[in-house]
Amino acid sequence: MFPLGAPNDAYAQYFSGRSWLAPLTAQQVPTSNVTFEPGCRNNWHIHHADQGGGQMLICVGGRGYYQAWGEEAIEMKPGDVVNIPVGVKHWHGAAPDSWFAHLAFSVPGENCTNEWLEPVTDEQYGQLR
Repeated sequence: MFPLGAPNDAYAQYFSGRSWLAPLTAQQVPTSNVTFEPGCRNNWHIHHADQGGGQMLICVGGRGYYQAWGEEAIEMKPGDVVNIPVGVKHWHGAAPDSWFAHLAFSVPGENCTNEWLEPVTDEQYGQLR
């Protein structure tokens, strides 16, 4: 449905496993398709902004997870939407046995930045249901 894109080498240091990035648009609401191989997930991270900002994910293929710090992981399947407010520490990625693709929308805001943090440990990831 959406292009696979190129290997996500620019952000590979923030992922456990391989991912691909296909920027779809940089206008109005920047949007990319991100594809994860089975077991791939990104590090914990936080989206910051002085006003507005955040991220929205829409699963478009496979099965994956989103988890906010201190909360249970949420399984994502095609059509599922997650809205991530500014300041929420979280990660997202593929299930251990499935490819996963989501559209990632950068919610417009003022002085938006992304803070990459520690990897999701194998112990944390192993607790997925």
